Amino acid sequence: MSQSLSPTSAPDGERQVLHLLLVATRQQLAGQDLRTLLQLLRREDLGFEVSLEVADPRRQPELLELHRLLATPALVKLAPAPKQVFAGNPLSQRLQNWLPRWQQLAVVNALGIQAETIDMEANHSRRELQLEDQLLVLRQENEALIERIGVQERLLRMVAHELRTPLTAAKLALQSHRLGQIDERRYQEVVRRRLDDIEELSKDLLEVGTTRWEALFNPKRLSLGKLAAEAILELEKLWVGRSLRLITDIPADLPDVYGDERRLHQVLLNLLENAFKYTPEGGEVSLTLLHRTDQWVQLSVGDSGPGIPAGQQQQIFMDRVRLPQTADTTSGYGVGLSVCRRIAEVHGGRIWVVSEPGEGACFHVTVPVWTGQGQSALTKGHPGP
Repeated sequence: MSQSLSPTSAPDGERQVLHLLLVATRQQLAGQDLRTLLQLLRREDLGFEVSLEVADPRRQPELLELHRLLATPALVKLAPAPKQVFAGNPLSQRLQNWLPRWQQLAVVNALGIQAETIDMEANHSRRELQLEDQLLVLRQENEALIERIGVQERLLRMVAHELRTPLTAAKLALQSHRLGQIDERRYQEVVRRRLDDIEELSKDLLEVGTTRWEALFNPKRLSLGKLAAEAILELEKLWVGRSLRLITDIPADLPDVYGDERRLHQVLLNLLENAFKYTPEGGEVSLTLLHRTDQWVQLSVGDSGPGIPAGQQQQIFMDRVRLPQTADTTSGYGVGLSVCRRIAEVHGGRIWVVSEPGEGACFHVTVPVWTGQGQSALTKGHPGP
């Protein structure tokens, strides 16, 4: 979807045109930052004839590559030159910071066009402004390239982490088959399902680090309780035979949810695998589903492990983290939690952790209740505490 917005401005035929492109989804346009930005552009005292085009990246994905956008929402200044790109939040504040500079350059350019003779000082000032702007644009492009390299590095770690789960399950099935613990039919079924998982991961992991994550989101009506039970059975090798206590609380009257089945299955496997990994012998792991409000079902996975320090409870959702008290025996939570975060967010929900060092951790995820939503309509509200 794209639309044009032409703010009302004072009649001034000599005003320079400020041509802007705002790349944002409908959900992003509803946010406070972009509403503030649009209100700012409708003012009459910007010093420009403002031309604003709004484009939805899901309908025009080619804009992401054309303007080398690493994230949305993004604001692109197309004219006057030089082109500039601003991504992330807060866009309204960044626009306010740059407007005075654009206005100053517009005045200098206008004087340069109207005057037949320009003294050396004015010419020098104009050239300085142009060079400074070019330098800022180069710095911005350099920062974008550095960020892109960082995205690729994180993507490689993510690929390695996400492929590990099905490969580990297949390896456990092979060991069980050799020991005679499962029959041939069960063994082939597990291996086939894990190979299917690897095939699906290979199709979309390359998209995880891009702004087109939402294009991989295929929500439908589904039973979260059934999905949770399947995840527990898949990971039975991690807890059966250990002196762990597994507690489940899945209400019989739990409403269906509106979500992507494979993505939510991925969240369940990741959270449960971490819980089993960090819970010591004799400990306790819990899985709870709660109809929290009319709009949200809350999924909670708790453990009785070492807990997570307060300073790391936000960080673990962003990148690989190794807890100091377990770093010698485990590989850390890994980038899997960053995948869980993005899956929760694309559902319109959120993920967070409640923990105290030495008292275990409990991860909570909110998923929208099925209320007859269409493909593009997510439950609105404020999930989480």
